[in-house]
Amino acid sequence: MLLLALESSCDETAAAVVRDGEQILSNMIASQVDLHAVYGGVVPELASRRHLEVINSLVTEALDQASINPDDLEGVVVTRGPGLVGALLVGVSFAKAYAYALNIPLIGVHHIEGHIQAIQLEEKVAYPYLAVAVSGGHTHLYRVDGIGCYSLLGRTVDDAAGEAFDKVAKMLGLGYPGGPIIDRLAAAGDDGGIVFPRPMLKKDNFDFSFSGMKTSVLNYLHRLDTVLDDNKICQISCAFQTAVVDVITQKALRAAESEGLNRVVVAGGVACNSGLRKQFAELAIINGIKVFFPAPILCADNAAMLAVAGDYYLSRGVSSGLDLNAVSSWPLEQVGCN
Repeated sequence: MLLLALESSCDETAAAVVRDGEQILSNMIASQVDLHAVYGGVVPELASRRHLEVINSLVTEALDQASINPDDLEGVVVTRGPGLVGALLVGVSFAKAYAYALNIPLIGVHHIEGHIQAIQLEEKVAYPYLAVAVSGGHTHLYRVDGIGCYSLLGRTVDDAAGEAFDKVAKMLGLGYPGGPIIDRLAAAGDDGGIVFPRPMLKKDNFDFSFSGMKTSVLNYLHRLDTVLDDNKICQISCAFQTAVVDVITQKALRAAESEGLNRVVVAGGVACNSGLRKQFAELAIINGIKVFFPAPILCADNAAMLAVAGDYYLSRGVSSGLDLNAVSSWPLEQVGCN
């Protein structure tokens, strides 16, 4: 099917045109980073207003880049949740109106389902596999047996990894978003002997906790008896990133072994982290597994990623009604196996 896909769950407005759930004809993203940077994080009301301002022109741009007329479209797929409900409502409302005007089917898709299926746009990874969803709002491990078939294995009990990166960056005065800045600084030096704890690493379950790491950084800064210069900031960034990466990679590989899976897909915004990619690649060789990362644009919040599941559902006659509503919370395992 030829689909228009829309994403507005947080602070990126995105529109894409995708054919048959695999061929990306366009994938447009309007970032709001500059808008929210002054506040050190996303302001939900401002995010919703910006989505309203840009979504119509962004869809037009996506169609133009794909050389597609609206009448050529066969369906609309949109992020239903989870996310900021005001932001989601912009995308959902636009999608419903567009589908109604063109008399084509509509499907609301789970945001994380989009992320962990995005790899299928680049290479066909066979099911089942372990999905590691790491972003500003999620750090979850899922067994993926197919589109719509997800089993939760582990999740963060407090902060998500991306959220922890942003908060530590704020402590260090590095600006927003903090993840890419810490990644860059961590790669520029070493940890200087600084070691932060790895919470829950030795627990028998596959859950995560990043709040304690964040607190450890704060306590370290309070005890620091030297000037917090650029070198020390690099060392702290390196030590913190190393701790986060250790926990994510080791927990993920243990979960894969427990489930008898030899394929791991890492997805979401934090999947762009160079330290995470490097350590997963090294451990994959040692453990005899294959680890897959989507391209950075498909790790960020984008619309094309939604078309994999969207095409699957719509081509099988599964669609949403015009009463589709946005949801801020939506466990992926409740999507059900279709």
